[in-house]
Amino acid sequence: MITDSVREFETERPRLFGLAYRMLGSAQEAEDVVQDAYLRWAGTDREAVRTPGAWLTTTVTRLCLTVLDSARVRRERYVGPWLPEPVLTSGGALGPMESAEQREEVSSALLLLLERLSPPERAVYVLHNAFGYGHREIAGILGLSESGARQHLRRARARLAEERARYAVESERQRALVETFLAASRAGDVSELVSLLAEDVSWWSDGGGRVPAARKIVVGREPVAGLIRMALEKWLVDAEFRPAQINGAPALLFFADGRLGGVMEISGGAEGITQIRAVLNPEKLGYLAEQLGAGEAS
Repeated sequence: MITDSVREFETERPRLFGLAYRMLGSAQEAEDVVQDAYLRWAGTDREAVRTPGAWLTTTVTRLCLTVLDSARVRRERYVGPWLPEPVLTSGGALGPMESAEQREEVSSALLLLLERLSPPERAVYVLHNAFGYGHREIAGILGLSESGARQHLRRARARLAEERARYAVESERQRALVETFLAASRAGDVSELVSLLAEDVSWWSDGGGRVPAARKIVVGREPVAGLIRMALEKWLVDAEFRPAQINGAPALLFFADGRLGGVMEISGGAEGITQIRAVLNPEKLGYLAEQLGAGEAS
């Protein structure tokens, strides 16, 4: 029998997951945080909770701050570039994706930039920009003064402003680049793929030491072209490519023997593809594989 308290929590669960994911950049860690919040909710005297949504938001945010403290140490030891865990967003897993602003707030490019913020700055930014909380509410959630919340938000915006401008992408142009990249990948047309690359294109491959992947960010058309050639000839020769909306943007999934093998997110503009982010670490593909109904990631 589903109790009122369970029903109340389940109503909030999607929003809480979206908050935790934006804070952590990891779907698995976000699920763990939400489950921990549920256990705390189940053990709390509900009569002492005036506003369940506010109580749960505060609990999840503070749990995320604890996770971020330890995650920073783990990511410093991470093998190769660290990328956010990909999430299929076409089904509403992270909320509405109707506007460019909503899509940008869950983009991998922005989540990477958020890694540069302190945990409190990240919390204030996410609560304000993605969920519309005011300074007074944020101060209460984080145990800050209202002026302290404002200062954190100013610092966060200042640190992100310049980099966000660099990564701003016209969505229709990006979609066209992904579609052309997909067609060329399916055809094995390496020359067409290389022609799409900007001179200063960068390749990020997150293998986490679990699968073959470049352990440094590769920059430049020729070095990246070499990686693409090698991947198509050695690892992706029989791969199946599919388009998908990942973190609010067009992306490519590839499958080997019917199992999800990785995600490639492609960013670019008039000059061509400027960044390719490939998530290959199987530990980061489990949540997406479940979303796709593809079973466990290979």
